[in-house]
Parts: sequence; C-alpha cells; structure tokens
Amino acid sequence: WDCLRSPYQPAIEALEGHPEKKFYNVSKLGGAKYDTLPYSIRVLFESSVRNCDGFLVKETDAMNILDWKTKQNYVEVPFCPARVVLQDFTGIPAMVDFAAMREAVRNAGGDPVKVNPACPTDLTVDHSLQIDFSKCAIQNAPNPGGGEQKPLARLSPLKLPLRKPPPCRGHSGCRGSCGAGEAGRSSGPFSAQIENTPILCPFHLQPVPEPETVLKNQEMEFGRNRERLQFFKWSSKVFENVSIIPPETGMAHQVNLEYLSRVVFDDVKDFLHPDSVVGTDSHTTMVNGLGILGWGVGGIETEAVMLGMPLTLTLPEVVGCELTGTVSPFATSIDIVLSITKHLRQADVAGKFVEFFGSGVSQLSIADRTTIANMCPEYGAILSFFPVDNVTLKHLKHAGFDKAKLEVTEAYLKAVKLFRDYESSSREPEYSQVVQVSLSSIIPYVSGPKRSQDRVAVNNMKSDFQACLNEKSGVKGFQIAAEKQNDVVPVQYEGNEYKLSHGCVVIAAVISCTNNCNPSVMLAAGLLAKKAVEAGLMVKPYIRTSLSPGSGMVTHYLSSSGVLPYLSKLGFEVVGYGCSTCVGNMAPLPEAIRNAIKQGDIIACGVLSGTKNFEGRLCDCVRANYLASPPLVVAYAIAGTVRIDFDMEPLGTGFNGKNIYLRDIWPTRQELHTVEEECVISSMFKELKEKMEKGNKRWNLLEAPESTLFPWDLKSTYIRCPSFFDKLVSTVDLSTRLYALLTPREFNSYGARRGNDAVMTRGTFANIKLLNKFIGKPAPKTVHFPSGQTLDVFEAAELYQKEGIPVIILAGKKYGLGSSRDWAAKGPFLLGVKAVLAESYEKVHRSQLIGIGIAPLQFRPGENPSTLGLTGREQFSILFPPDLSPRMTLDVKTSTGKVFSVIALFENNMEITLYKNGGSLNFVARRFL
Repeated sequence: WDCLRSPYQPAIEALEGHPEKKFYNVSKLGGAKYDTLPYSIRVLFESSVRNCDGFLVKETDAMNILDWKTKQNYVEVPFCPARVVLQDFTGIPAMVDFAAMREAVRNAGGDPVKVNPACPTDLTVDHSLQIDFSKCAIQNAPNPGGGEQKPLARLSPLKLPLRKPPPCRGHSGCRGSCGAGEAGRSSGPFSAQIENTPILCPFHLQPVPEPETVLKNQEMEFGRNRERLQFFKWSSKVFENVSIIPPETGMAHQVNLEYLSRVVFDDVKDFLHPDSVVGTDSHTTMVNGLGILGWGVGGIETEAVMLGMPLTLTLPEVVGCELTGTVSPFATSIDIVLSITKHLRQADVAGKFVEFFGSGVSQLSIADRTTIANMCPEYGAILSFFPVDNVTLKHLKHAGFDKAKLEVTEAYLKAVKLFRDYESSSREPEYSQVVQVSLSSIIPYVSGPKRSQDRVAVNNMKSDFQACLNEKSGVKGFQIAAEKQNDVVPVQYEGNEYKLSHGCVVIAAVISCTNNCNPSVMLAAGLLAKKAVEAGLMVKPYIRTSLSPGSGMVTHYLSSSGVLPYLSKLGFEVVGYGCSTCVGNMAPLPEAIRNAIKQGDIIACGVLSGTKNFEGRLCDCVRANYLASPPLVVAYAIAGTVRIDFDMEPLGTGFNGKNIYLRDIWPTRQELHTVEEECVISSMFKELKEKMEKGNKRWNLLEAPESTLFPWDLKSTYIRCPSFFDKLVSTVDLSTRLYALLTPREFNSYGARRGNDAVMTRGTFANIKLLNKFIGKPAPKTVHFPSGQTLDVFEAAELYQKEGIPVIILAGKKYGLGSSRDWAAKGPFLLGVKAVLAESYEKVHRSQLIGIGIAPLQFRPGENPSTLGLTGREQFSILFPPDLSPRMTLDVKTSTGKVFSVIALFENNMEITLYKNGGSLNFVARRFL
C-alpha cells in the first residue's frame, strides 16, 4: 500500500523519541469521537486513513468508520489488511493466478516483473502431509523438542532419591541406560526438527536416531508434491512480497502466531502502522490475542487483498466482554477459556466483533487469550480482540522482539491510543452491548463418576460422591447401603498395610490430550508435584500412576522447567506417547488391591485428565472414574481419595508432621505465567526462528526455475496456466442458455490439484448431492439444449463453449451457502457462466462472483423461477447498459417472449468497475499495463 497518497497526509507525524519513524496520528485526526471507538474499530479507521485514495477507499469511508456508533450495521466499509497468510491448498491457485497474470501482461506488451502481490504474503505448506506410514505410538517415542535440557536456576534441583527410569521400550539408539530394541518415534505437532538438532529419548534425554516413520512420510510428501513444491519455490524466488514456509516447519496458524506476527509494521520507509491480517485458515483469529486484527476469509478475498484491493465488510457491532473479579486459585486456563466461551455463545455474538476489557484481562496469559480468540467459531464471532497491554509486551520480549523494536512498538501504540493501560484513568470505549463475566465465578470442575457430561464442582466433590453412594444404580448412583458406606478393607502391599474405602483412588493418569495439551495445565501439574515433594508429601505406592504426554514437546518443557523429576518422584513417570489409560490400555492393578476391592465391594476411583470415563473403562473393578485437570489428578493421587474437601481437609502430613493443604502447594497463576513464558515460549520461538532461517534439507536441495515467467509444463496434472486472462470485456450483452437449475490412485486430492484448472472445473459441480431440477434427482448432471442429452456438467459446458453460447444459473435462496472457497466462483467462470440469477445470496459468495467476473442478479421480492413460470429450457437475453449503477433494475427477455425484471446486485461503483473489467484479476492486469 502507498501510505503517502492519502489526502490525510497533514496528519502524518514523527514518533516522539524516534524522529525517523513516521505515522498517521489518527487519534488527533479523530478527536473526541476516536476516543469512544472500540480498539478494533480504531484499527479499521487507521487503515482507511492510511489507504484513502479516493477510489478504492474514500474519505467518506473513513468518516463512516469514525461515526461507528451511528453507522454500525448500516454501511459497508473497506479494509486493507497489512498482510495475508495462506496455506498451500488455498495458496496455490492464488500464486498460479499471479504467474498467469505475468504471462498475460507480457503478452500485452507490459513488464511482467511489475506483477507482484501488493502486500506481504506468507504461504505455509502444511496441508500436504499424508500419513502413509505409522507405528504403534508406545513403540515410537515422540521427539521431546531437541536441544539441551537445563532446569531453570530458580527451580531447585531435586535432592531426594529418584526411582530408576523405566526401560526405553525398544529405543536402542538411546545412549542412556536402556539399551534394547529399535529406535523410532511417532510424529506429532512438534516432531519436525531443526536440522542437525538431536532427537532425545524422552526417558533418559539422550540423543537417538531420526525416526524411520517420520522420514518415510516426509519422503512421500516431497515425492508426491514435487511439482507443487517446485512451483512454490519458484514463487518465493521471483515474486516480491512472497515468503514460502516449507514443509516440516509447522502449521499455518501457529507459524502466523509465533513467527510472522509483527504487531506494528515498520517495514517500508520507516512508516508505522498496526499489523493486521486475513488468511485462508480458520484459525487466523488466534492473532487477535496478540492485539493483531485478523480473521479467516475465502480464497477470492485473500487474492483481492494480494492484488491491492480492500475487503469490504458491513461496519460491525462490537460486543464488549468485561472481565471482572479474581480467578479462583484452583481454576485452570482451560476452566477460564471454556467458561468465557460458554458466556459468549449465550450472548448471541454471531457476525460481530468481540473486544475484551476490564480488570480481569490482565490475569489472562497470551496462551489464554489466543485460545479464546481461536474459539470464535464456537460462539460465532468474526473475531475476539485483546488490545495490546503490558502482558503482551512481556510476551513479545520472550518471543524474541529486540529492545529497540519493543520500544518503538510501545511508543507508537500509545501515540495512536491502541495500547490499553489498565492503571490509566482514561474512559473505556463505547460498545454495542456489554457482556460481563466474573472470573471469580469460574471454579474448577471434574466430570463423573460415570459420564463426562456430569460435571461436579471440586468444592462439592465430597458431598456429590456421598450422594452417588446413596442413589440407586444408574447414570450416577451406586446404591451402597448406609451401614456399608464407611466400610474399610485392610490390604497388605509391598510389606505395608493400607486401608481401602469407598472413594479411594487407585488409578491416577496425567494425560496431555485435547484441551489438556495447554502448556499451563501440564506445567501446573509439574509445579504442584514439585511443591508437594518439597513439603514431604508422597503418593501411596499401590496407586497406578502414569504420565502420557501428547507430544514430545510436553516432555521437553516439563524437563526444561525442572519439574519432570518431581512428577517422577510421585510416580508420574513418562510411560509412552499415545492413547493409553484414556482408552483403557493399562496394566491390571496389583492382585492384592483387586482382591481387596472385590472383597469389600469397594467403589474405587480412577482420576485422569483424558476424555472418556465410563464405568469399567479403566479397569473392571474401578467403578467410579473422574475426568480432571492434570494438577487435580496429582492432588487426588496425593490425597488418595475423592472423599475430601480440599478447603477444610489436608492432603496429608509433610515433614515434621505438619498438615499440608491443597492451597499450600497449588501454583499461583503468576508462577505459571512466568514458567510458561521463560521455559515454553522462549524455547518454542527460538527453535521456530532457527527452523525458519535454516529451512530443511529437502527444501534446500529442491531445484526450481528462476525465470521471470513460469515455464508451464503442458503435461503437468498439478500446475496449469488458467484462462482467466484470455478475454477482457468491459460491457456485456448476454444471450444465454440455462446451465443448471439448483436448490485412490495417484490423484492425491482436489486440494493438492487446485493449481490445475482442468481438474477443478471438472470438480466444480461434481457433488453427488447436487440437485439439478433438469434431471429431477441428486447427481452431478445437467441437460444440454437443444440436443436434450443428459451429460456431466463439465461435458455440457464444453459443448456450450464450443457453440459460443454463454450460460447462466437459476437458483433459489442463499446461493453459495457453504461454498465460499475460491473455486466455487472460479470454476463456474471457467465453465462459461456469465451470470447467476438467484432469490438471495450468501454474502461472501456474492462478492466472490463479482471478483471473478460473474454478475450476481436477484429476483424481485416474491418472485422466483416457479412464480415466473420459468422451465430453464428457454434462452435468456440480459442487457447490461454502459451506465450500470448499484442495484439497478435490468430487464430479462426469454425466447418464449416472457419479460421480467431482476436486480443487478452490485453494492457500489468499485464492484461495477471490477465486473466491467472481467473481475479483479483482469482489473489489476490492466493497471500493470
């Protein structure tokens, strides 16, 4: 974007303390109105001011945004995101279009070198990997993250004797004390390694060889997708503003969050502006947790942004979510995230912005915020925005931002009032509505004893279990006679006598899966174990304890934070990687314990941080099973029973016979945030940065052309030059046939071949559930006129194109619903569709049709093909006048003599300009000429 063409140039100032840095001081420009705007709307306002050119973005657009309070829901406004993120399935057609545009500009006498994306575009190749090879997870220990394992100095090393580490179950490559079997491990989200970084055995933290399974899958990925990868590498070499993140690096949304995010841009001419992003990944909303405005859109919209055009959106309502109170000491991050998600779902925030404020926000870590922002699809919001504050700056420091960058970032955000200071007396923005969530009301829960949907507040656990003993046998009850509810069964185990009673814990499994993979809850379990051991608490030896990390990275950060030995001391040793206890894959309880449980008809308990807990799942003699967070699993294991009131009763006695309560050893949120930032965040960001800079061996050795124009291979089944630029039309007189009347081998996948228009056009109307009224049943077929043949949709389109007859589609309500992908518009265009005539449209798809050069026409209210007596067998003639205007009424004539009116569903002059130029691709191509 050219920041210096705006009519608002008088608002440009130098940043105080950094005179070389310039920016639009929108806070002064907007005056008192600006101070009342939500922070997310302030980002939209700054974008409109900076990018105002009088055509794509007008001064009235900026003023409409400034008048957000009265204009929300009533006006469409443009938004120019600072950058674009793509994953490879949606990214390849966009890059193919740019390659084709270079060809078209050259053929028309222009300079193809000028054809480049208008904004930074980052494409992550993360959708290509398929699992061709796998092994049992327990036989293949995942990579624990690599690098040296050094506990932090503030976490004192364990001075008590540790149990001997278990054997590595077949990891012969480990140079520790195991020495048996064949080395290997399964792949996981963190299994991709920095080149030359050693893989460590999770049991002894010693180097082991590269896993066979990962190598084979990666080899298949590069072999199967070589053409696509070579095209991507060519793109990264010849296009400005394009960065390709190669395979084996990470997932698009994680790379976006952990590496690509700038928070504040100062890349061009020392001009500062807020970071913002749109992406073709639904998880793009995660970045709002960092104070970066962003959301997921379709391929056509992202391509439009790459072409230098703004998105258009209805100025949204902004729901303020006020967080108050103090988080319960025992509430985990997962408790907080799920509780806030539940409140927002009930508040009806669909299609709106959500913005967080209030004294409680500062209690949320960046991991909490990005998780909440990522949950937008769960409650329907476009995005959930957390303005930058001191917590954000602290995170950025650990994420690798240097001191100078942080100083400029903070100074700029404060200058334009995009920095939130909770200690400041400045007034809060005005919101469309406010939803209040009291963090004090969020309490920890467990689920059980037989069903995961039966939630029990931890502070009610003792009384609830008592009620379960009393209730009749059923979904919760065990029907134990009152006189037997306090029975005690003595048992000898390993030379000592123990007593079992109803509610005794005999299985305790810490499992890092699904929502419990959040680093904070696993670290909480580790820190609680550390404090427990230091206080002199232990777990009874008959309790079957285990630790099953979901990936090697969990082992890595538990080890680097220094808590792994303390978990081991309590019996929570790493047993392997995979679904073990959670799916009932566990060794039987000791025989003496089993016999005692059966003899006394004891309701014994299992506690695990998994997802399934129905009766008998863990063991046939364990009838009560509870799902709990990892730290609560450790707590109940130490207590040895679920019949405990943590507020009133001690977990046990420590050194010198002192009673130790749960509150004495439960880690504070501040402790967790500190360890998370210093151990997890710093380590992950450092490794990702090194991985990005070094690439990987296969990608580095991959050969790719360096020519200005891509050397198309006519034999390729992956990459073809599309025909979008074959014909450039500015006015259209359509005489059409109706096209449709709608309500394993080496193929790889449709997604992998999205760079081949010949494949995608054949798949455009190939859904087996497609209902075309011409044939009266679901099938990807249509009827060709005048021959009357029933053909595949693609075959009929080919005949019409050979005959020189353009086609239209007659449709019902919400045409395009669920099909907002780029090829849902590109495919029909290449099949010869010139217009769609529908009762109504899915909003995004309507704009995509215009963006590709198809006219969206709408029946007048109360009219449709049935009321107008249209059979679809007619020929239609539609005249588009040279002075076409937004929402103009057009006449449609049929070959049967019928005449009716339709509405040309263009919302503004920019859309008309794009349509007259044959879509956004041709419009931009002309600008290069």
